[in-house]
Amino acid sequence: MQTRMDYYKVHPKVYSLMGQMEKFIKEQDLDPILYELIKIRASQINGCAFCLDMHTRDLRKMGESEERIALISVWRECTYYTDAEKAVLHLTEVVTEITTQGVPQTVYNEVLKHFSEKQYMDIVVAINTINNWNRIAISTGMFPGCKD
Repeated sequence: MQTRMDYYKVHPKVYSLMGQMEKFIKEQDLDPILYELIKIRASQINGCAFCLDMHTRDLRKMGESEERIALISVWRECTYYTDAEKAVLHLTEVVTEITTQGVPQTVYNEVLKHFSEKQYMDIVVAINTINNWNRIAISTGMFPGCKD
């Protein structure tokens, strides 16, 4: 396999801009584990093997259990996630696939049971950031191991 281009070299400002988004999110009070769950779920939906590989590795390094990593795509059918995590995973799905139904009021309300409006916006920015990364990786042909 071969990537289409090395966007880091072709347009370093893109990488810099995305890095600023990551820095912004990390400066908020979003739990790092929760952010990785968001990254993994969005990457699963988008079919981004590069990001999925990266973020499952990152979550393992953070000490997360294999069960929680393996079952993110079926979070509704298991008890490994808190109600707050489930609300965010649901929001991740609807924002990632926003053209199918928008963000239903019930999903919004469920997130606000666990998070403030500011935190809601932090979560939405986090979801959008990983969706941007996924689209960059997929459109430039990145794959697991291409940057090792």
